[in-house]
Amino acid sequence: MMKKKSIPASKPLLILFLCQIISALDVPLDSKLLEELSQPPTITHQSPKDYIVDPRENIVIQCEAKGKPPPSFSWTRNGTHFDIDKDAQVTMKPNSGTLVINIMNGGKAEAYEGVYQCTARNERGAAISNNIVIRPSRSPLWTKEKLEPHQVREGDSLVLHCRPPVGLPPPIIFWMDNAFQRLPQSERVSQGLNGDLYFSNVQPEDTREDYICYARFNHTQTIQQKQPISVKVFSMDSLNDTIAANLSDTDIYGAKPVTERQPVLLTPTGSTSTKVELRGNVLLLECIAAGLPTPVIRWIKEGGELPANRTFFENFKKTLKIIDVSEADSGNYKCIARNTLGSVHHVISVTVKAAPYWITAPRNLVLSPGEDGTLICRANGNPKPSISWLANGVPIAIAPEDPSRKVDGDTIIFSHVQERSSAVYQCNASNEYGYLLANAFVNVLAEPPRILTPANKLYQVIADSPALLDCAYFGSPKPEIEWFKGVKGSILRGNEYVFHDNGTLEIPVAQKDSTGTYTCVARNELGKIQNEVHLEIKDPTMIIKQPEYKVVQRYGQVSFECIIKHDSTLLPTVIWLKDNDELPDDERFLVGKDNLTIMNVTDKDDGTYTCIVNTTLDSVSASAVLTVVARPNPPFDLELTGQLERSIELSWIPGDENNSPITHFVIEYEDGLHEPGVWHYQTEVPGTQTTVQLKLSPYVNYSFRVVAVNKIGRSQPSEPSEQYLTKSASPDENPANVQGIGSEPDNLVITWESLKGFQSNGPGLQYKVSWRQKDVDDEWTSVIVANVSKYIVSGTPTFVPYEIKVQALNDLGYAPEPSEVIGHSGEDLPMVAPGNVQVHVINSTLAKVHWDPVPLKTVRGHLQGYKVYYWKVQSLSRRSRRHVEKKILTFRGNKTFGMLPGLEPYSSYKLNVRVVNGKGEGPASPDKVFKTPEGVPSSPSYLKITNPTLDSLTLEWGSPTHPNGVLTSYILKFQPINNTHELGPLVEIRIPANESSLILKNLNYSTRYKFYFNAQTSVGSGSQITEEAVTIMDEAMASRQVDIATQGWFIGLMCAVALLILILLIVCFIRRNKGGKYPVKEKEDAHADPEIQPMKEDDGTFGEYRSLESDAEDHKPLKKGSRTPSDRTVKKEDSDDSLVDYGEGVNGQFNEDGSFIGQYSGKKEKEPAEGNESSEAPSPVNAMNSFV
Repeated sequence: MMKKKSIPASKPLLILFLCQIISALDVPLDSKLLEELSQPPTITHQSPKDYIVDPRENIVIQCEAKGKPPPSFSWTRNGTHFDIDKDAQVTMKPNSGTLVINIMNGGKAEAYEGVYQCTARNERGAAISNNIVIRPSRSPLWTKEKLEPHQVREGDSLVLHCRPPVGLPPPIIFWMDNAFQRLPQSERVSQGLNGDLYFSNVQPEDTREDYICYARFNHTQTIQQKQPISVKVFSMDSLNDTIAANLSDTDIYGAKPVTERQPVLLTPTGSTSTKVELRGNVLLLECIAAGLPTPVIRWIKEGGELPANRTFFENFKKTLKIIDVSEADSGNYKCIARNTLGSVHHVISVTVKAAPYWITAPRNLVLSPGEDGTLICRANGNPKPSISWLANGVPIAIAPEDPSRKVDGDTIIFSHVQERSSAVYQCNASNEYGYLLANAFVNVLAEPPRILTPANKLYQVIADSPALLDCAYFGSPKPEIEWFKGVKGSILRGNEYVFHDNGTLEIPVAQKDSTGTYTCVARNELGKIQNEVHLEIKDPTMIIKQPEYKVVQRYGQVSFECIIKHDSTLLPTVIWLKDNDELPDDERFLVGKDNLTIMNVTDKDDGTYTCIVNTTLDSVSASAVLTVVARPNPPFDLELTGQLERSIELSWIPGDENNSPITHFVIEYEDGLHEPGVWHYQTEVPGTQTTVQLKLSPYVNYSFRVVAVNKIGRSQPSEPSEQYLTKSASPDENPANVQGIGSEPDNLVITWESLKGFQSNGPGLQYKVSWRQKDVDDEWTSVIVANVSKYIVSGTPTFVPYEIKVQALNDLGYAPEPSEVIGHSGEDLPMVAPGNVQVHVINSTLAKVHWDPVPLKTVRGHLQGYKVYYWKVQSLSRRSRRHVEKKILTFRGNKTFGMLPGLEPYSSYKLNVRVVNGKGEGPASPDKVFKTPEGVPSSPSYLKITNPTLDSLTLEWGSPTHPNGVLTSYILKFQPINNTHELGPLVEIRIPANESSLILKNLNYSTRYKFYFNAQTSVGSGSQITEEAVTIMDEAMASRQVDIATQGWFIGLMCAVALLILILLIVCFIRRNKGGKYPVKEKEDAHADPEIQPMKEDDGTFGEYRSLESDAEDHKPLKKGSRTPSDRTVKKEDSDDSLVDYGEGVNGQFNEDGSFIGQYSGKKEKEPAEGNESSEAPSPVNAMNSFV
């Protein structure tokens, strides 16, 4: 079974043609088809039923119609044939029924008043127009009349009548003065619907002589003017004066003042009235009342509500306006006029009648021979309209008989029609308020099938979307439609296809395999025709990277991505929208290939951004929201309330938070009395709070401001609040940080932090400074000072304790009693040196010193600690003196011992100890001499290997820079290295200490050797240095080498290798100079001297070190590690006496009393491993030798 359905209106692509009628046949509006098909006349344009024309211009009565063949036109006037050929002033436009009556060349418009009707006729029928009533517009002059001045008492009502001349159409009325200015209107003075000017009560300012009513006639564009009306208002005061002047003293007159009056309706009159209005028109009801005070008008509908959305009040609520009225708006409408003295009302009974209106208008009918059909004409109105039919403009009762036609009231039934049944039928629906006339033709056609869709039309559809293949057709009788896929394919059937009544084939879900050629076949009893169309399926367009929600700070930059994927045969276009509108025309918006960038973002950029991708077949979109955040706007409207002596309430209104919630408010204050222009922090409150109770200090002229804070930052401060001056009071607090410290041995300097201005609490701030010696039965000595924060007491004993207090006071009194602090008078230098100084040498680099503490009374100040001065007198190994550099170790507090690290082995030292107080150092103890024992020596200063032969090498070396004792011998170890850097057997040789060179013989030729060399004392071996060297080749090999070396390729290869190695060495040298992986700390940790053990730092045993000759250097920088010289000589830098060099890597331990525990041994380099130690990188020369 084939599935059929109609095409929804929401799919414009499916609408292959528009049906003008509901009939057995749908005639598409195809221009070529319409030119070939016969069709009865149809009126397409005509003048309005009531046609008011300008009598000064030509009259144009329109009548346009279409049909096949083209229709001819004729007119009737006042029910009889109008022969236009007999009237020279009347012409008909070519190919049209429109009449042009020439008035501008002598014709009179009044002569052509009447009722006109147009008839359009061809061989298939006749259509007629409405009855068109032609009337020329009129704008008559005002009749001359004598207008008496209006003299009115103040407070009375007044009506100025306009009574304009009757015009066609009625004129528009308005009131103006002699200066052509509209007269002002109000609840008291207003114009009625009839044009009269109503005064609810007159006032003296209403007196004038130029109340002029104007009538504007729009058709003739003329304005007519009534003669000016004069109004004079008498006030009661002026009326009393006039009457008094005309009366004798014996007459009695009592003029009443202006009296108030309850409302009285000026229009409409009486308590009830009626109003008839037609359906669809505008209902206008009016109530104007007199009274003093001016009444107020109110409208109600009895038994119902005024219709919402259609009710309006005009003319200061004196006019009720209801638009588009219907029968439901009938009823009683009450207007109520009310003032302070009472009210009056009027009921208007409204009846809504209706001229005829269509329920179902007849529609054109196209039939095939032998078919049936109906024409339906249904209308409504109040009263109900009568229905009459005409055929080709003639009442159907007297029209020619047609056996296929039957009239049944508002319906004509056609059965088994033939071509002669074609005609135009008119339906007339009329009642006393008007009529409706509609033309509908019956067109009987016999036509073979025609396919209107172009041949070989290409359809392109997105995959998984519906495909709609058109087959617009026409034929009479209506053809049958069939679809085939391919030129010789089978007929299409099944649920995967939908066949529409208009011939369209729908594939609900088109797939790639739907691509191909489709054939549409149309056939009826008069013939058959077919057409081919083509279908292509395209990949859908997708947004694979959609824009994402962004939050950006004001003046920042933001980007939205929109990356798409589309069919390669389709050309996409990308459009960006902001809030569903075009992007602003602003150079800050940069649209890229797959992104949108907004520079220098502002608050206006906040919104939704949409990326729309369009192709000729589909469209996709994606949106993202941009939220622009910024610091909050400053708060405003600061207000101070609840003023008390020590508190006040501050409130404010927050500014815009700019899309980032306010977290808190900071309240600041300014003391305009003491620190004008300086703002201080007062407090802060949560962001949800807009009031705060503030604590105040006396004698401060406060101003407050508020700062809002969100995650982005702080707002600008608000405008300052009003100022608030608090009353004076005695100080609440005393100065802080009171101290007593002598600057000289015989004084006491008392200092304190002065109170700030707002802490003074009043004028005349001063300080009462009191002191007395502690533990002595003395009275307090006091002095009052001002504008200072220091007082010096002279003539005090040296370094004795004092009780001190400082109290604030002002003109209103004292602060509370202050607390006491203990201070001391000035210090003097200590009098006594430490005694019983003892030195215990622990090892060659470490000694411990002991001393007896000095009596505290002799310190004459605060004991800060002890200083140990020590210096090297001479080295016992060299017996040569050098420049003496004294070093100092400071031991804090009351310590009586300390460690002296970093000593040089086998040396003579001296030291002394001094006590230290705040004034300085006391006298030194007698110098104490001590000596350090031998230690292991440093490495030899260099090692050179020269004069290589086939089996020997010459070694030269320098003695250690620091022998640290008496050298006993040198130890030389060496082993061969093969080409794979594997180490051979190790050989050891002991050399007397007085030697400085050695020739090694019986070596292998052309062999690389690695040498390890160090010195020894009686304590042990020192650190070693290493070097490598190569013996030369034998003569035979050398000759072969010469042969090879003379080859050009070999020379080039060697040059390239040498250049590469040189570059590598330069890079390594640069890295080592930059620090690389050889910092001093790591190098010293890697080659730690076992004699140098770590020392505790937290117990003060080692004191604080400094050199007397480097007091200006607070921290001595570490020296860089040694480097290998370019002449292959290994040197070790001279040791400086910095304890930093000796303090690293120490392992010793100390008991709680500071005594040292541990064993020290000589510093040694790790022994080379037999046969498994890799050698260092060879030099360029050695590299070339090993290559050979």
